[in-house]
Amino acid sequence: MVAAVRRGQSLRAVAEKFGVGLATVAHWVERAQGQRLDRVDWSDRSRAPRKTRRTDTTLEDRVLQTRRDLAQGDLGAIGAAAIHQALVDQGVAKAPSVRTIHRILGRRGALDGRKRTRRPPPPTGWYLPEVAAARAELDSIDIVEGLVIKGGPEVEVLNGVSLHGGLIVSWPVESPVTAELTVQSLVTHWREVGVPGYAQFDNDMIFHGTHRYPRCLGAGHPAVPESGRCPGVGAPTRDRFPGHDRELQRLVADQGLVPLPA
Repeated sequence: MVAAVRRGQSLRAVAEKFGVGLATVAHWVERAQGQRLDRVDWSDRSRAPRKTRRTDTTLEDRVLQTRRDLAQGDLGAIGAAAIHQALVDQGVAKAPSVRTIHRILGRRGALDGRKRTRRPPPPTGWYLPEVAAARAELDSIDIVEGLVIKGGPEVEVLNGVSLHGGLIVSWPVESPVTAELTVQSLVTHWREVGVPGYAQFDNDMIFHGTHRYPRCLGAGHPAVPESGRCPGVGAPTRDRFPGHDRELQRLVADQGLVPLPA
């Protein structure tokens, strides 16, 4: 290849002739530059660095010995930072840095801990098979509290977001967000966009409800307004509302709601 180039052929023509890349031809032409072909070193050269900054073996052994000595101490601190401080206290010239000590321990197999295993997150809505399979929608409802407008009242915001569709809705009101407002807002919203398969509430007390206030919402477990018992009305079935959710069932029932299509 080099001889062909020296005879006047272009690098590209030589590369096509010998079936190699243009960079390969340029590499060998540069290697032979200014030399007779019989005096060129045609052997492949290692790309490994000729000089490395790797810590001397003697110093690595001292790092390991220091770690063993620290393990016998009262504190039992054997991490890279403790080893570095111990080497400095011993007057070791050019003591390795904490990061270098950590690499030494890993290279010499002296680390006790295991590398953290990173597993992929579970699918969206994994705790509800129908939601995980995207056959049902889930609305998450929560309340943001403690918002203060300068010179104005304290504000709370009732928020909702659909899990798959990402539909966001908010109702800012002057504190507090009541159960009555929550039901009215959700009913209005679900009339416009359709009823989700599930409604998930946070742990705010308004969603848990109490025996003292009969119009409080129940515990926000899967609340599913489904096909109703009145013509054209989608009302929740009783068996899908465990425990205290019966009040939510009563308030949502007969509101003209329709199920959200799967």
